[in-house]
Amino acid sequence: MLAVEGLNVSYAGSAALNGVSLVVQAEELICVIGANGAGKTSLIRSIAGIVGPASGRIVWRGKDIVGMSPWEICELGIAQVPEGREVFANLSVEDNLVIGGSLKRARGRRDANLQRVYELFPRLDERRRQSAGTLSGGEQQMVAIGRAMMSEPEMIMFDEPSIGLSPALTTVMFDVVKRLHDDKITILLVEQNVASSLSIGNRGYVLENGSVVLEGSGQDLLSNEDVRRAYLGL
Repeated sequence: MLAVEGLNVSYAGSAALNGVSLVVQAEELICVIGANGAGKTSLIRSIAGIVGPASGRIVWRGKDIVGMSPWEICELGIAQVPEGREVFANLSVEDNLVIGGSLKRARGRRDANLQRVYELFPRLDERRRQSAGTLSGGEQQMVAIGRAMMSEPEMIMFDEPSIGLSPALTTVMFDVVKRLHDDKITILLVEQNVASSLSIGNRGYVLENGSVVLEGSGQDLLSNEDVRRAYLGL
């Protein structure tokens, strides 16, 4: 479904990604793990069309999407749940969700998709008229996920969905990611919570200093001594 080939990204002359390559098959849950500054967010933002790579290809269903605008990439079926949630704070919960459903690919099924989001997150249904900026961090994360779902994506990219959440809410977020994957949505999950992400992932990639240094099944990476020592403290 998605192939990233030799991707290089720099900011002000400083390399963020160095020849990164990865593959995502349809209906897989792929984890990308690594420390802060490893290049995880740069990878997500490049696929989303927010950052233009210096070189390399990003191929979605056989089409190179480098140079396409973010909204065009969304119309192809790629949604993003960004780090920090980035909800529209002054708009209501429902208005935030409706914005996610404004793409041509999903516009005609807005009401059905809203109902689907409210079934997954009953708390949002209760707060549908409330300003998104007044919600808790966990509730704002629900809005961000619901907004992505409203576009009827084929793939959702999650950028650090557990950041800033309590352990209990972190568990809820990973359960939601797993449920979406069970519903046949392809997932690209970028996370610092290595144990939780690899435990639900089909495969994973380890980024260090902008380069892929390890790849394998989720279970293989969980049992890898280097991963256990560097990321799990074992």
